[in-house]
Amino acid sequence: MANYSTSMRLKLPVVCIVLEVILIILFGVLVEYDAHTDAKKWHKDNKTGQFDMENDFYYRYPSFQDVHVMIFIGFGFLMTFLQRYGFSSVGFNFLIAAFSLQWATLMQGLLHGLHHGKIHVGVLSMINADFCTGSVLISFGAVLGKTSPVQMMIMAIFEVTLFAINEYILVSLLQARDAGGSMTIHTFGAYFGLMVTRVLYRPNLDKSKQRNSSVYHSDLFAMIGTIYLWMFWPSFNSAITALGDDQHRTALNTYYSLAACTLATYAFSALVNHEGKLDMVHIQNAALAGGVAVGTAGEMMLTPFGSMIVGFLAGTISVLGYKYLTPVLESKLKIQDTCGVHNLHGMPGVLGAIVGSITAATASSSIYGNGMADVFPEISKDFTASNQAVMQIISLSVTLGMALIGGLIVGFILKLPIYGAPPDTHCFEDAIYWEVPGEEEDHDELTTVKTADESEKLNG
Repeated sequence: MANYSTSMRLKLPVVCIVLEVILIILFGVLVEYDAHTDAKKWHKDNKTGQFDMENDFYYRYPSFQDVHVMIFIGFGFLMTFLQRYGFSSVGFNFLIAAFSLQWATLMQGLLHGLHHGKIHVGVLSMINADFCTGSVLISFGAVLGKTSPVQMMIMAIFEVTLFAINEYILVSLLQARDAGGSMTIHTFGAYFGLMVTRVLYRPNLDKSKQRNSSVYHSDLFAMIGTIYLWMFWPSFNSAITALGDDQHRTALNTYYSLAACTLATYAFSALVNHEGKLDMVHIQNAALAGGVAVGTAGEMMLTPFGSMIVGFLAGTISVLGYKYLTPVLESKLKIQDTCGVHNLHGMPGVLGAIVGSITAATASSSIYGNGMADVFPEISKDFTASNQAVMQIISLSVTLGMALIGGLIVGFILKLPIYGAPPDTHCFEDAIYWEVPGEEEDHDELTTVKTADESEKLNG
């Protein structure tokens, strides 16, 4: 990496202020309340207030709250395992999510249908924007500790846009079913992030290897994120499904998948350790893979039996990925995946897409009855179950292509030496970008490093 200043004195304020001003202007021009939010529209046919409890707020807001907690607490604290990067893990997660949900509202609104030239917003658009944000935060996990907040903001601009395009292709053009986002959220976010971190490969990252590790209390903080994610994942997968049996079934399938996944995680974590001890990295991450893997088929008639099989497989491949595949990716393919998003989101996401295709192929009126129109509206019209299964697989291929090509392009954009990324010697270090209380010696050391880097740059 070239030597350059990591100071955010001008870079971050300019990026944040300019982007927010642009967002405010675009919201002023394009965004308005939907029929369930607008006073005039809601009361037009509800003069006596007798239908107030049928407002979307009462059906969807509890799910939105759970998803929101996952985005800001679950993802944020899950990444606090690095011993000297807790401020950045939670703080940059907060920043990126706050920007992404605004930008996602615009991008998804523009692509999924304007209403007389306006984007309508309500609780459903809030949930969808959080889903898009989740994909960005998955990618953040792949580059965690090696990028500046400015780089992350730039990455979010492009990723949110590509996410919305990919989502539009899958849902609107290919008629894919992916309520819990195994493809649109997890697979896309994981492989986009993996490609970005491959382009940003740091051959001298071992100079920071002493920081690229956890300590007792940092792993404990990360488990807070794990528990929040694990508890609320049924809400995440069921948040936008059709009301009634569909939402109920999705939550139930996710519930059992996560439970089976957790037992598989504990079993294989002990099994792959020569001393038979549990690895906290596996427990923090692989135990969540069942929620990822059941995302696509969650609303389908997967059955609790099928959900448990999917969860068990997801936990197994995730643990084996952390133990055996991650070192190979770094040594052979030069993919420095800080959080192991390939194991938690990538492989389980692909598994979820395949399970969704297989489950769609078995759909029939004898299984779904009149509920076919909710789960597979195209099969209830002119699709066959085989057509739907093929569309599911095509959607997975499109997602992988969009993620890898998009990540490649964005990676090269982020590689420009103008964003204040940390030097190889001081990655995974909060004091680069934060005032860290009680660590004056480290602050002085980093100041010396910055001054030396800047002097070297000025001297040619």
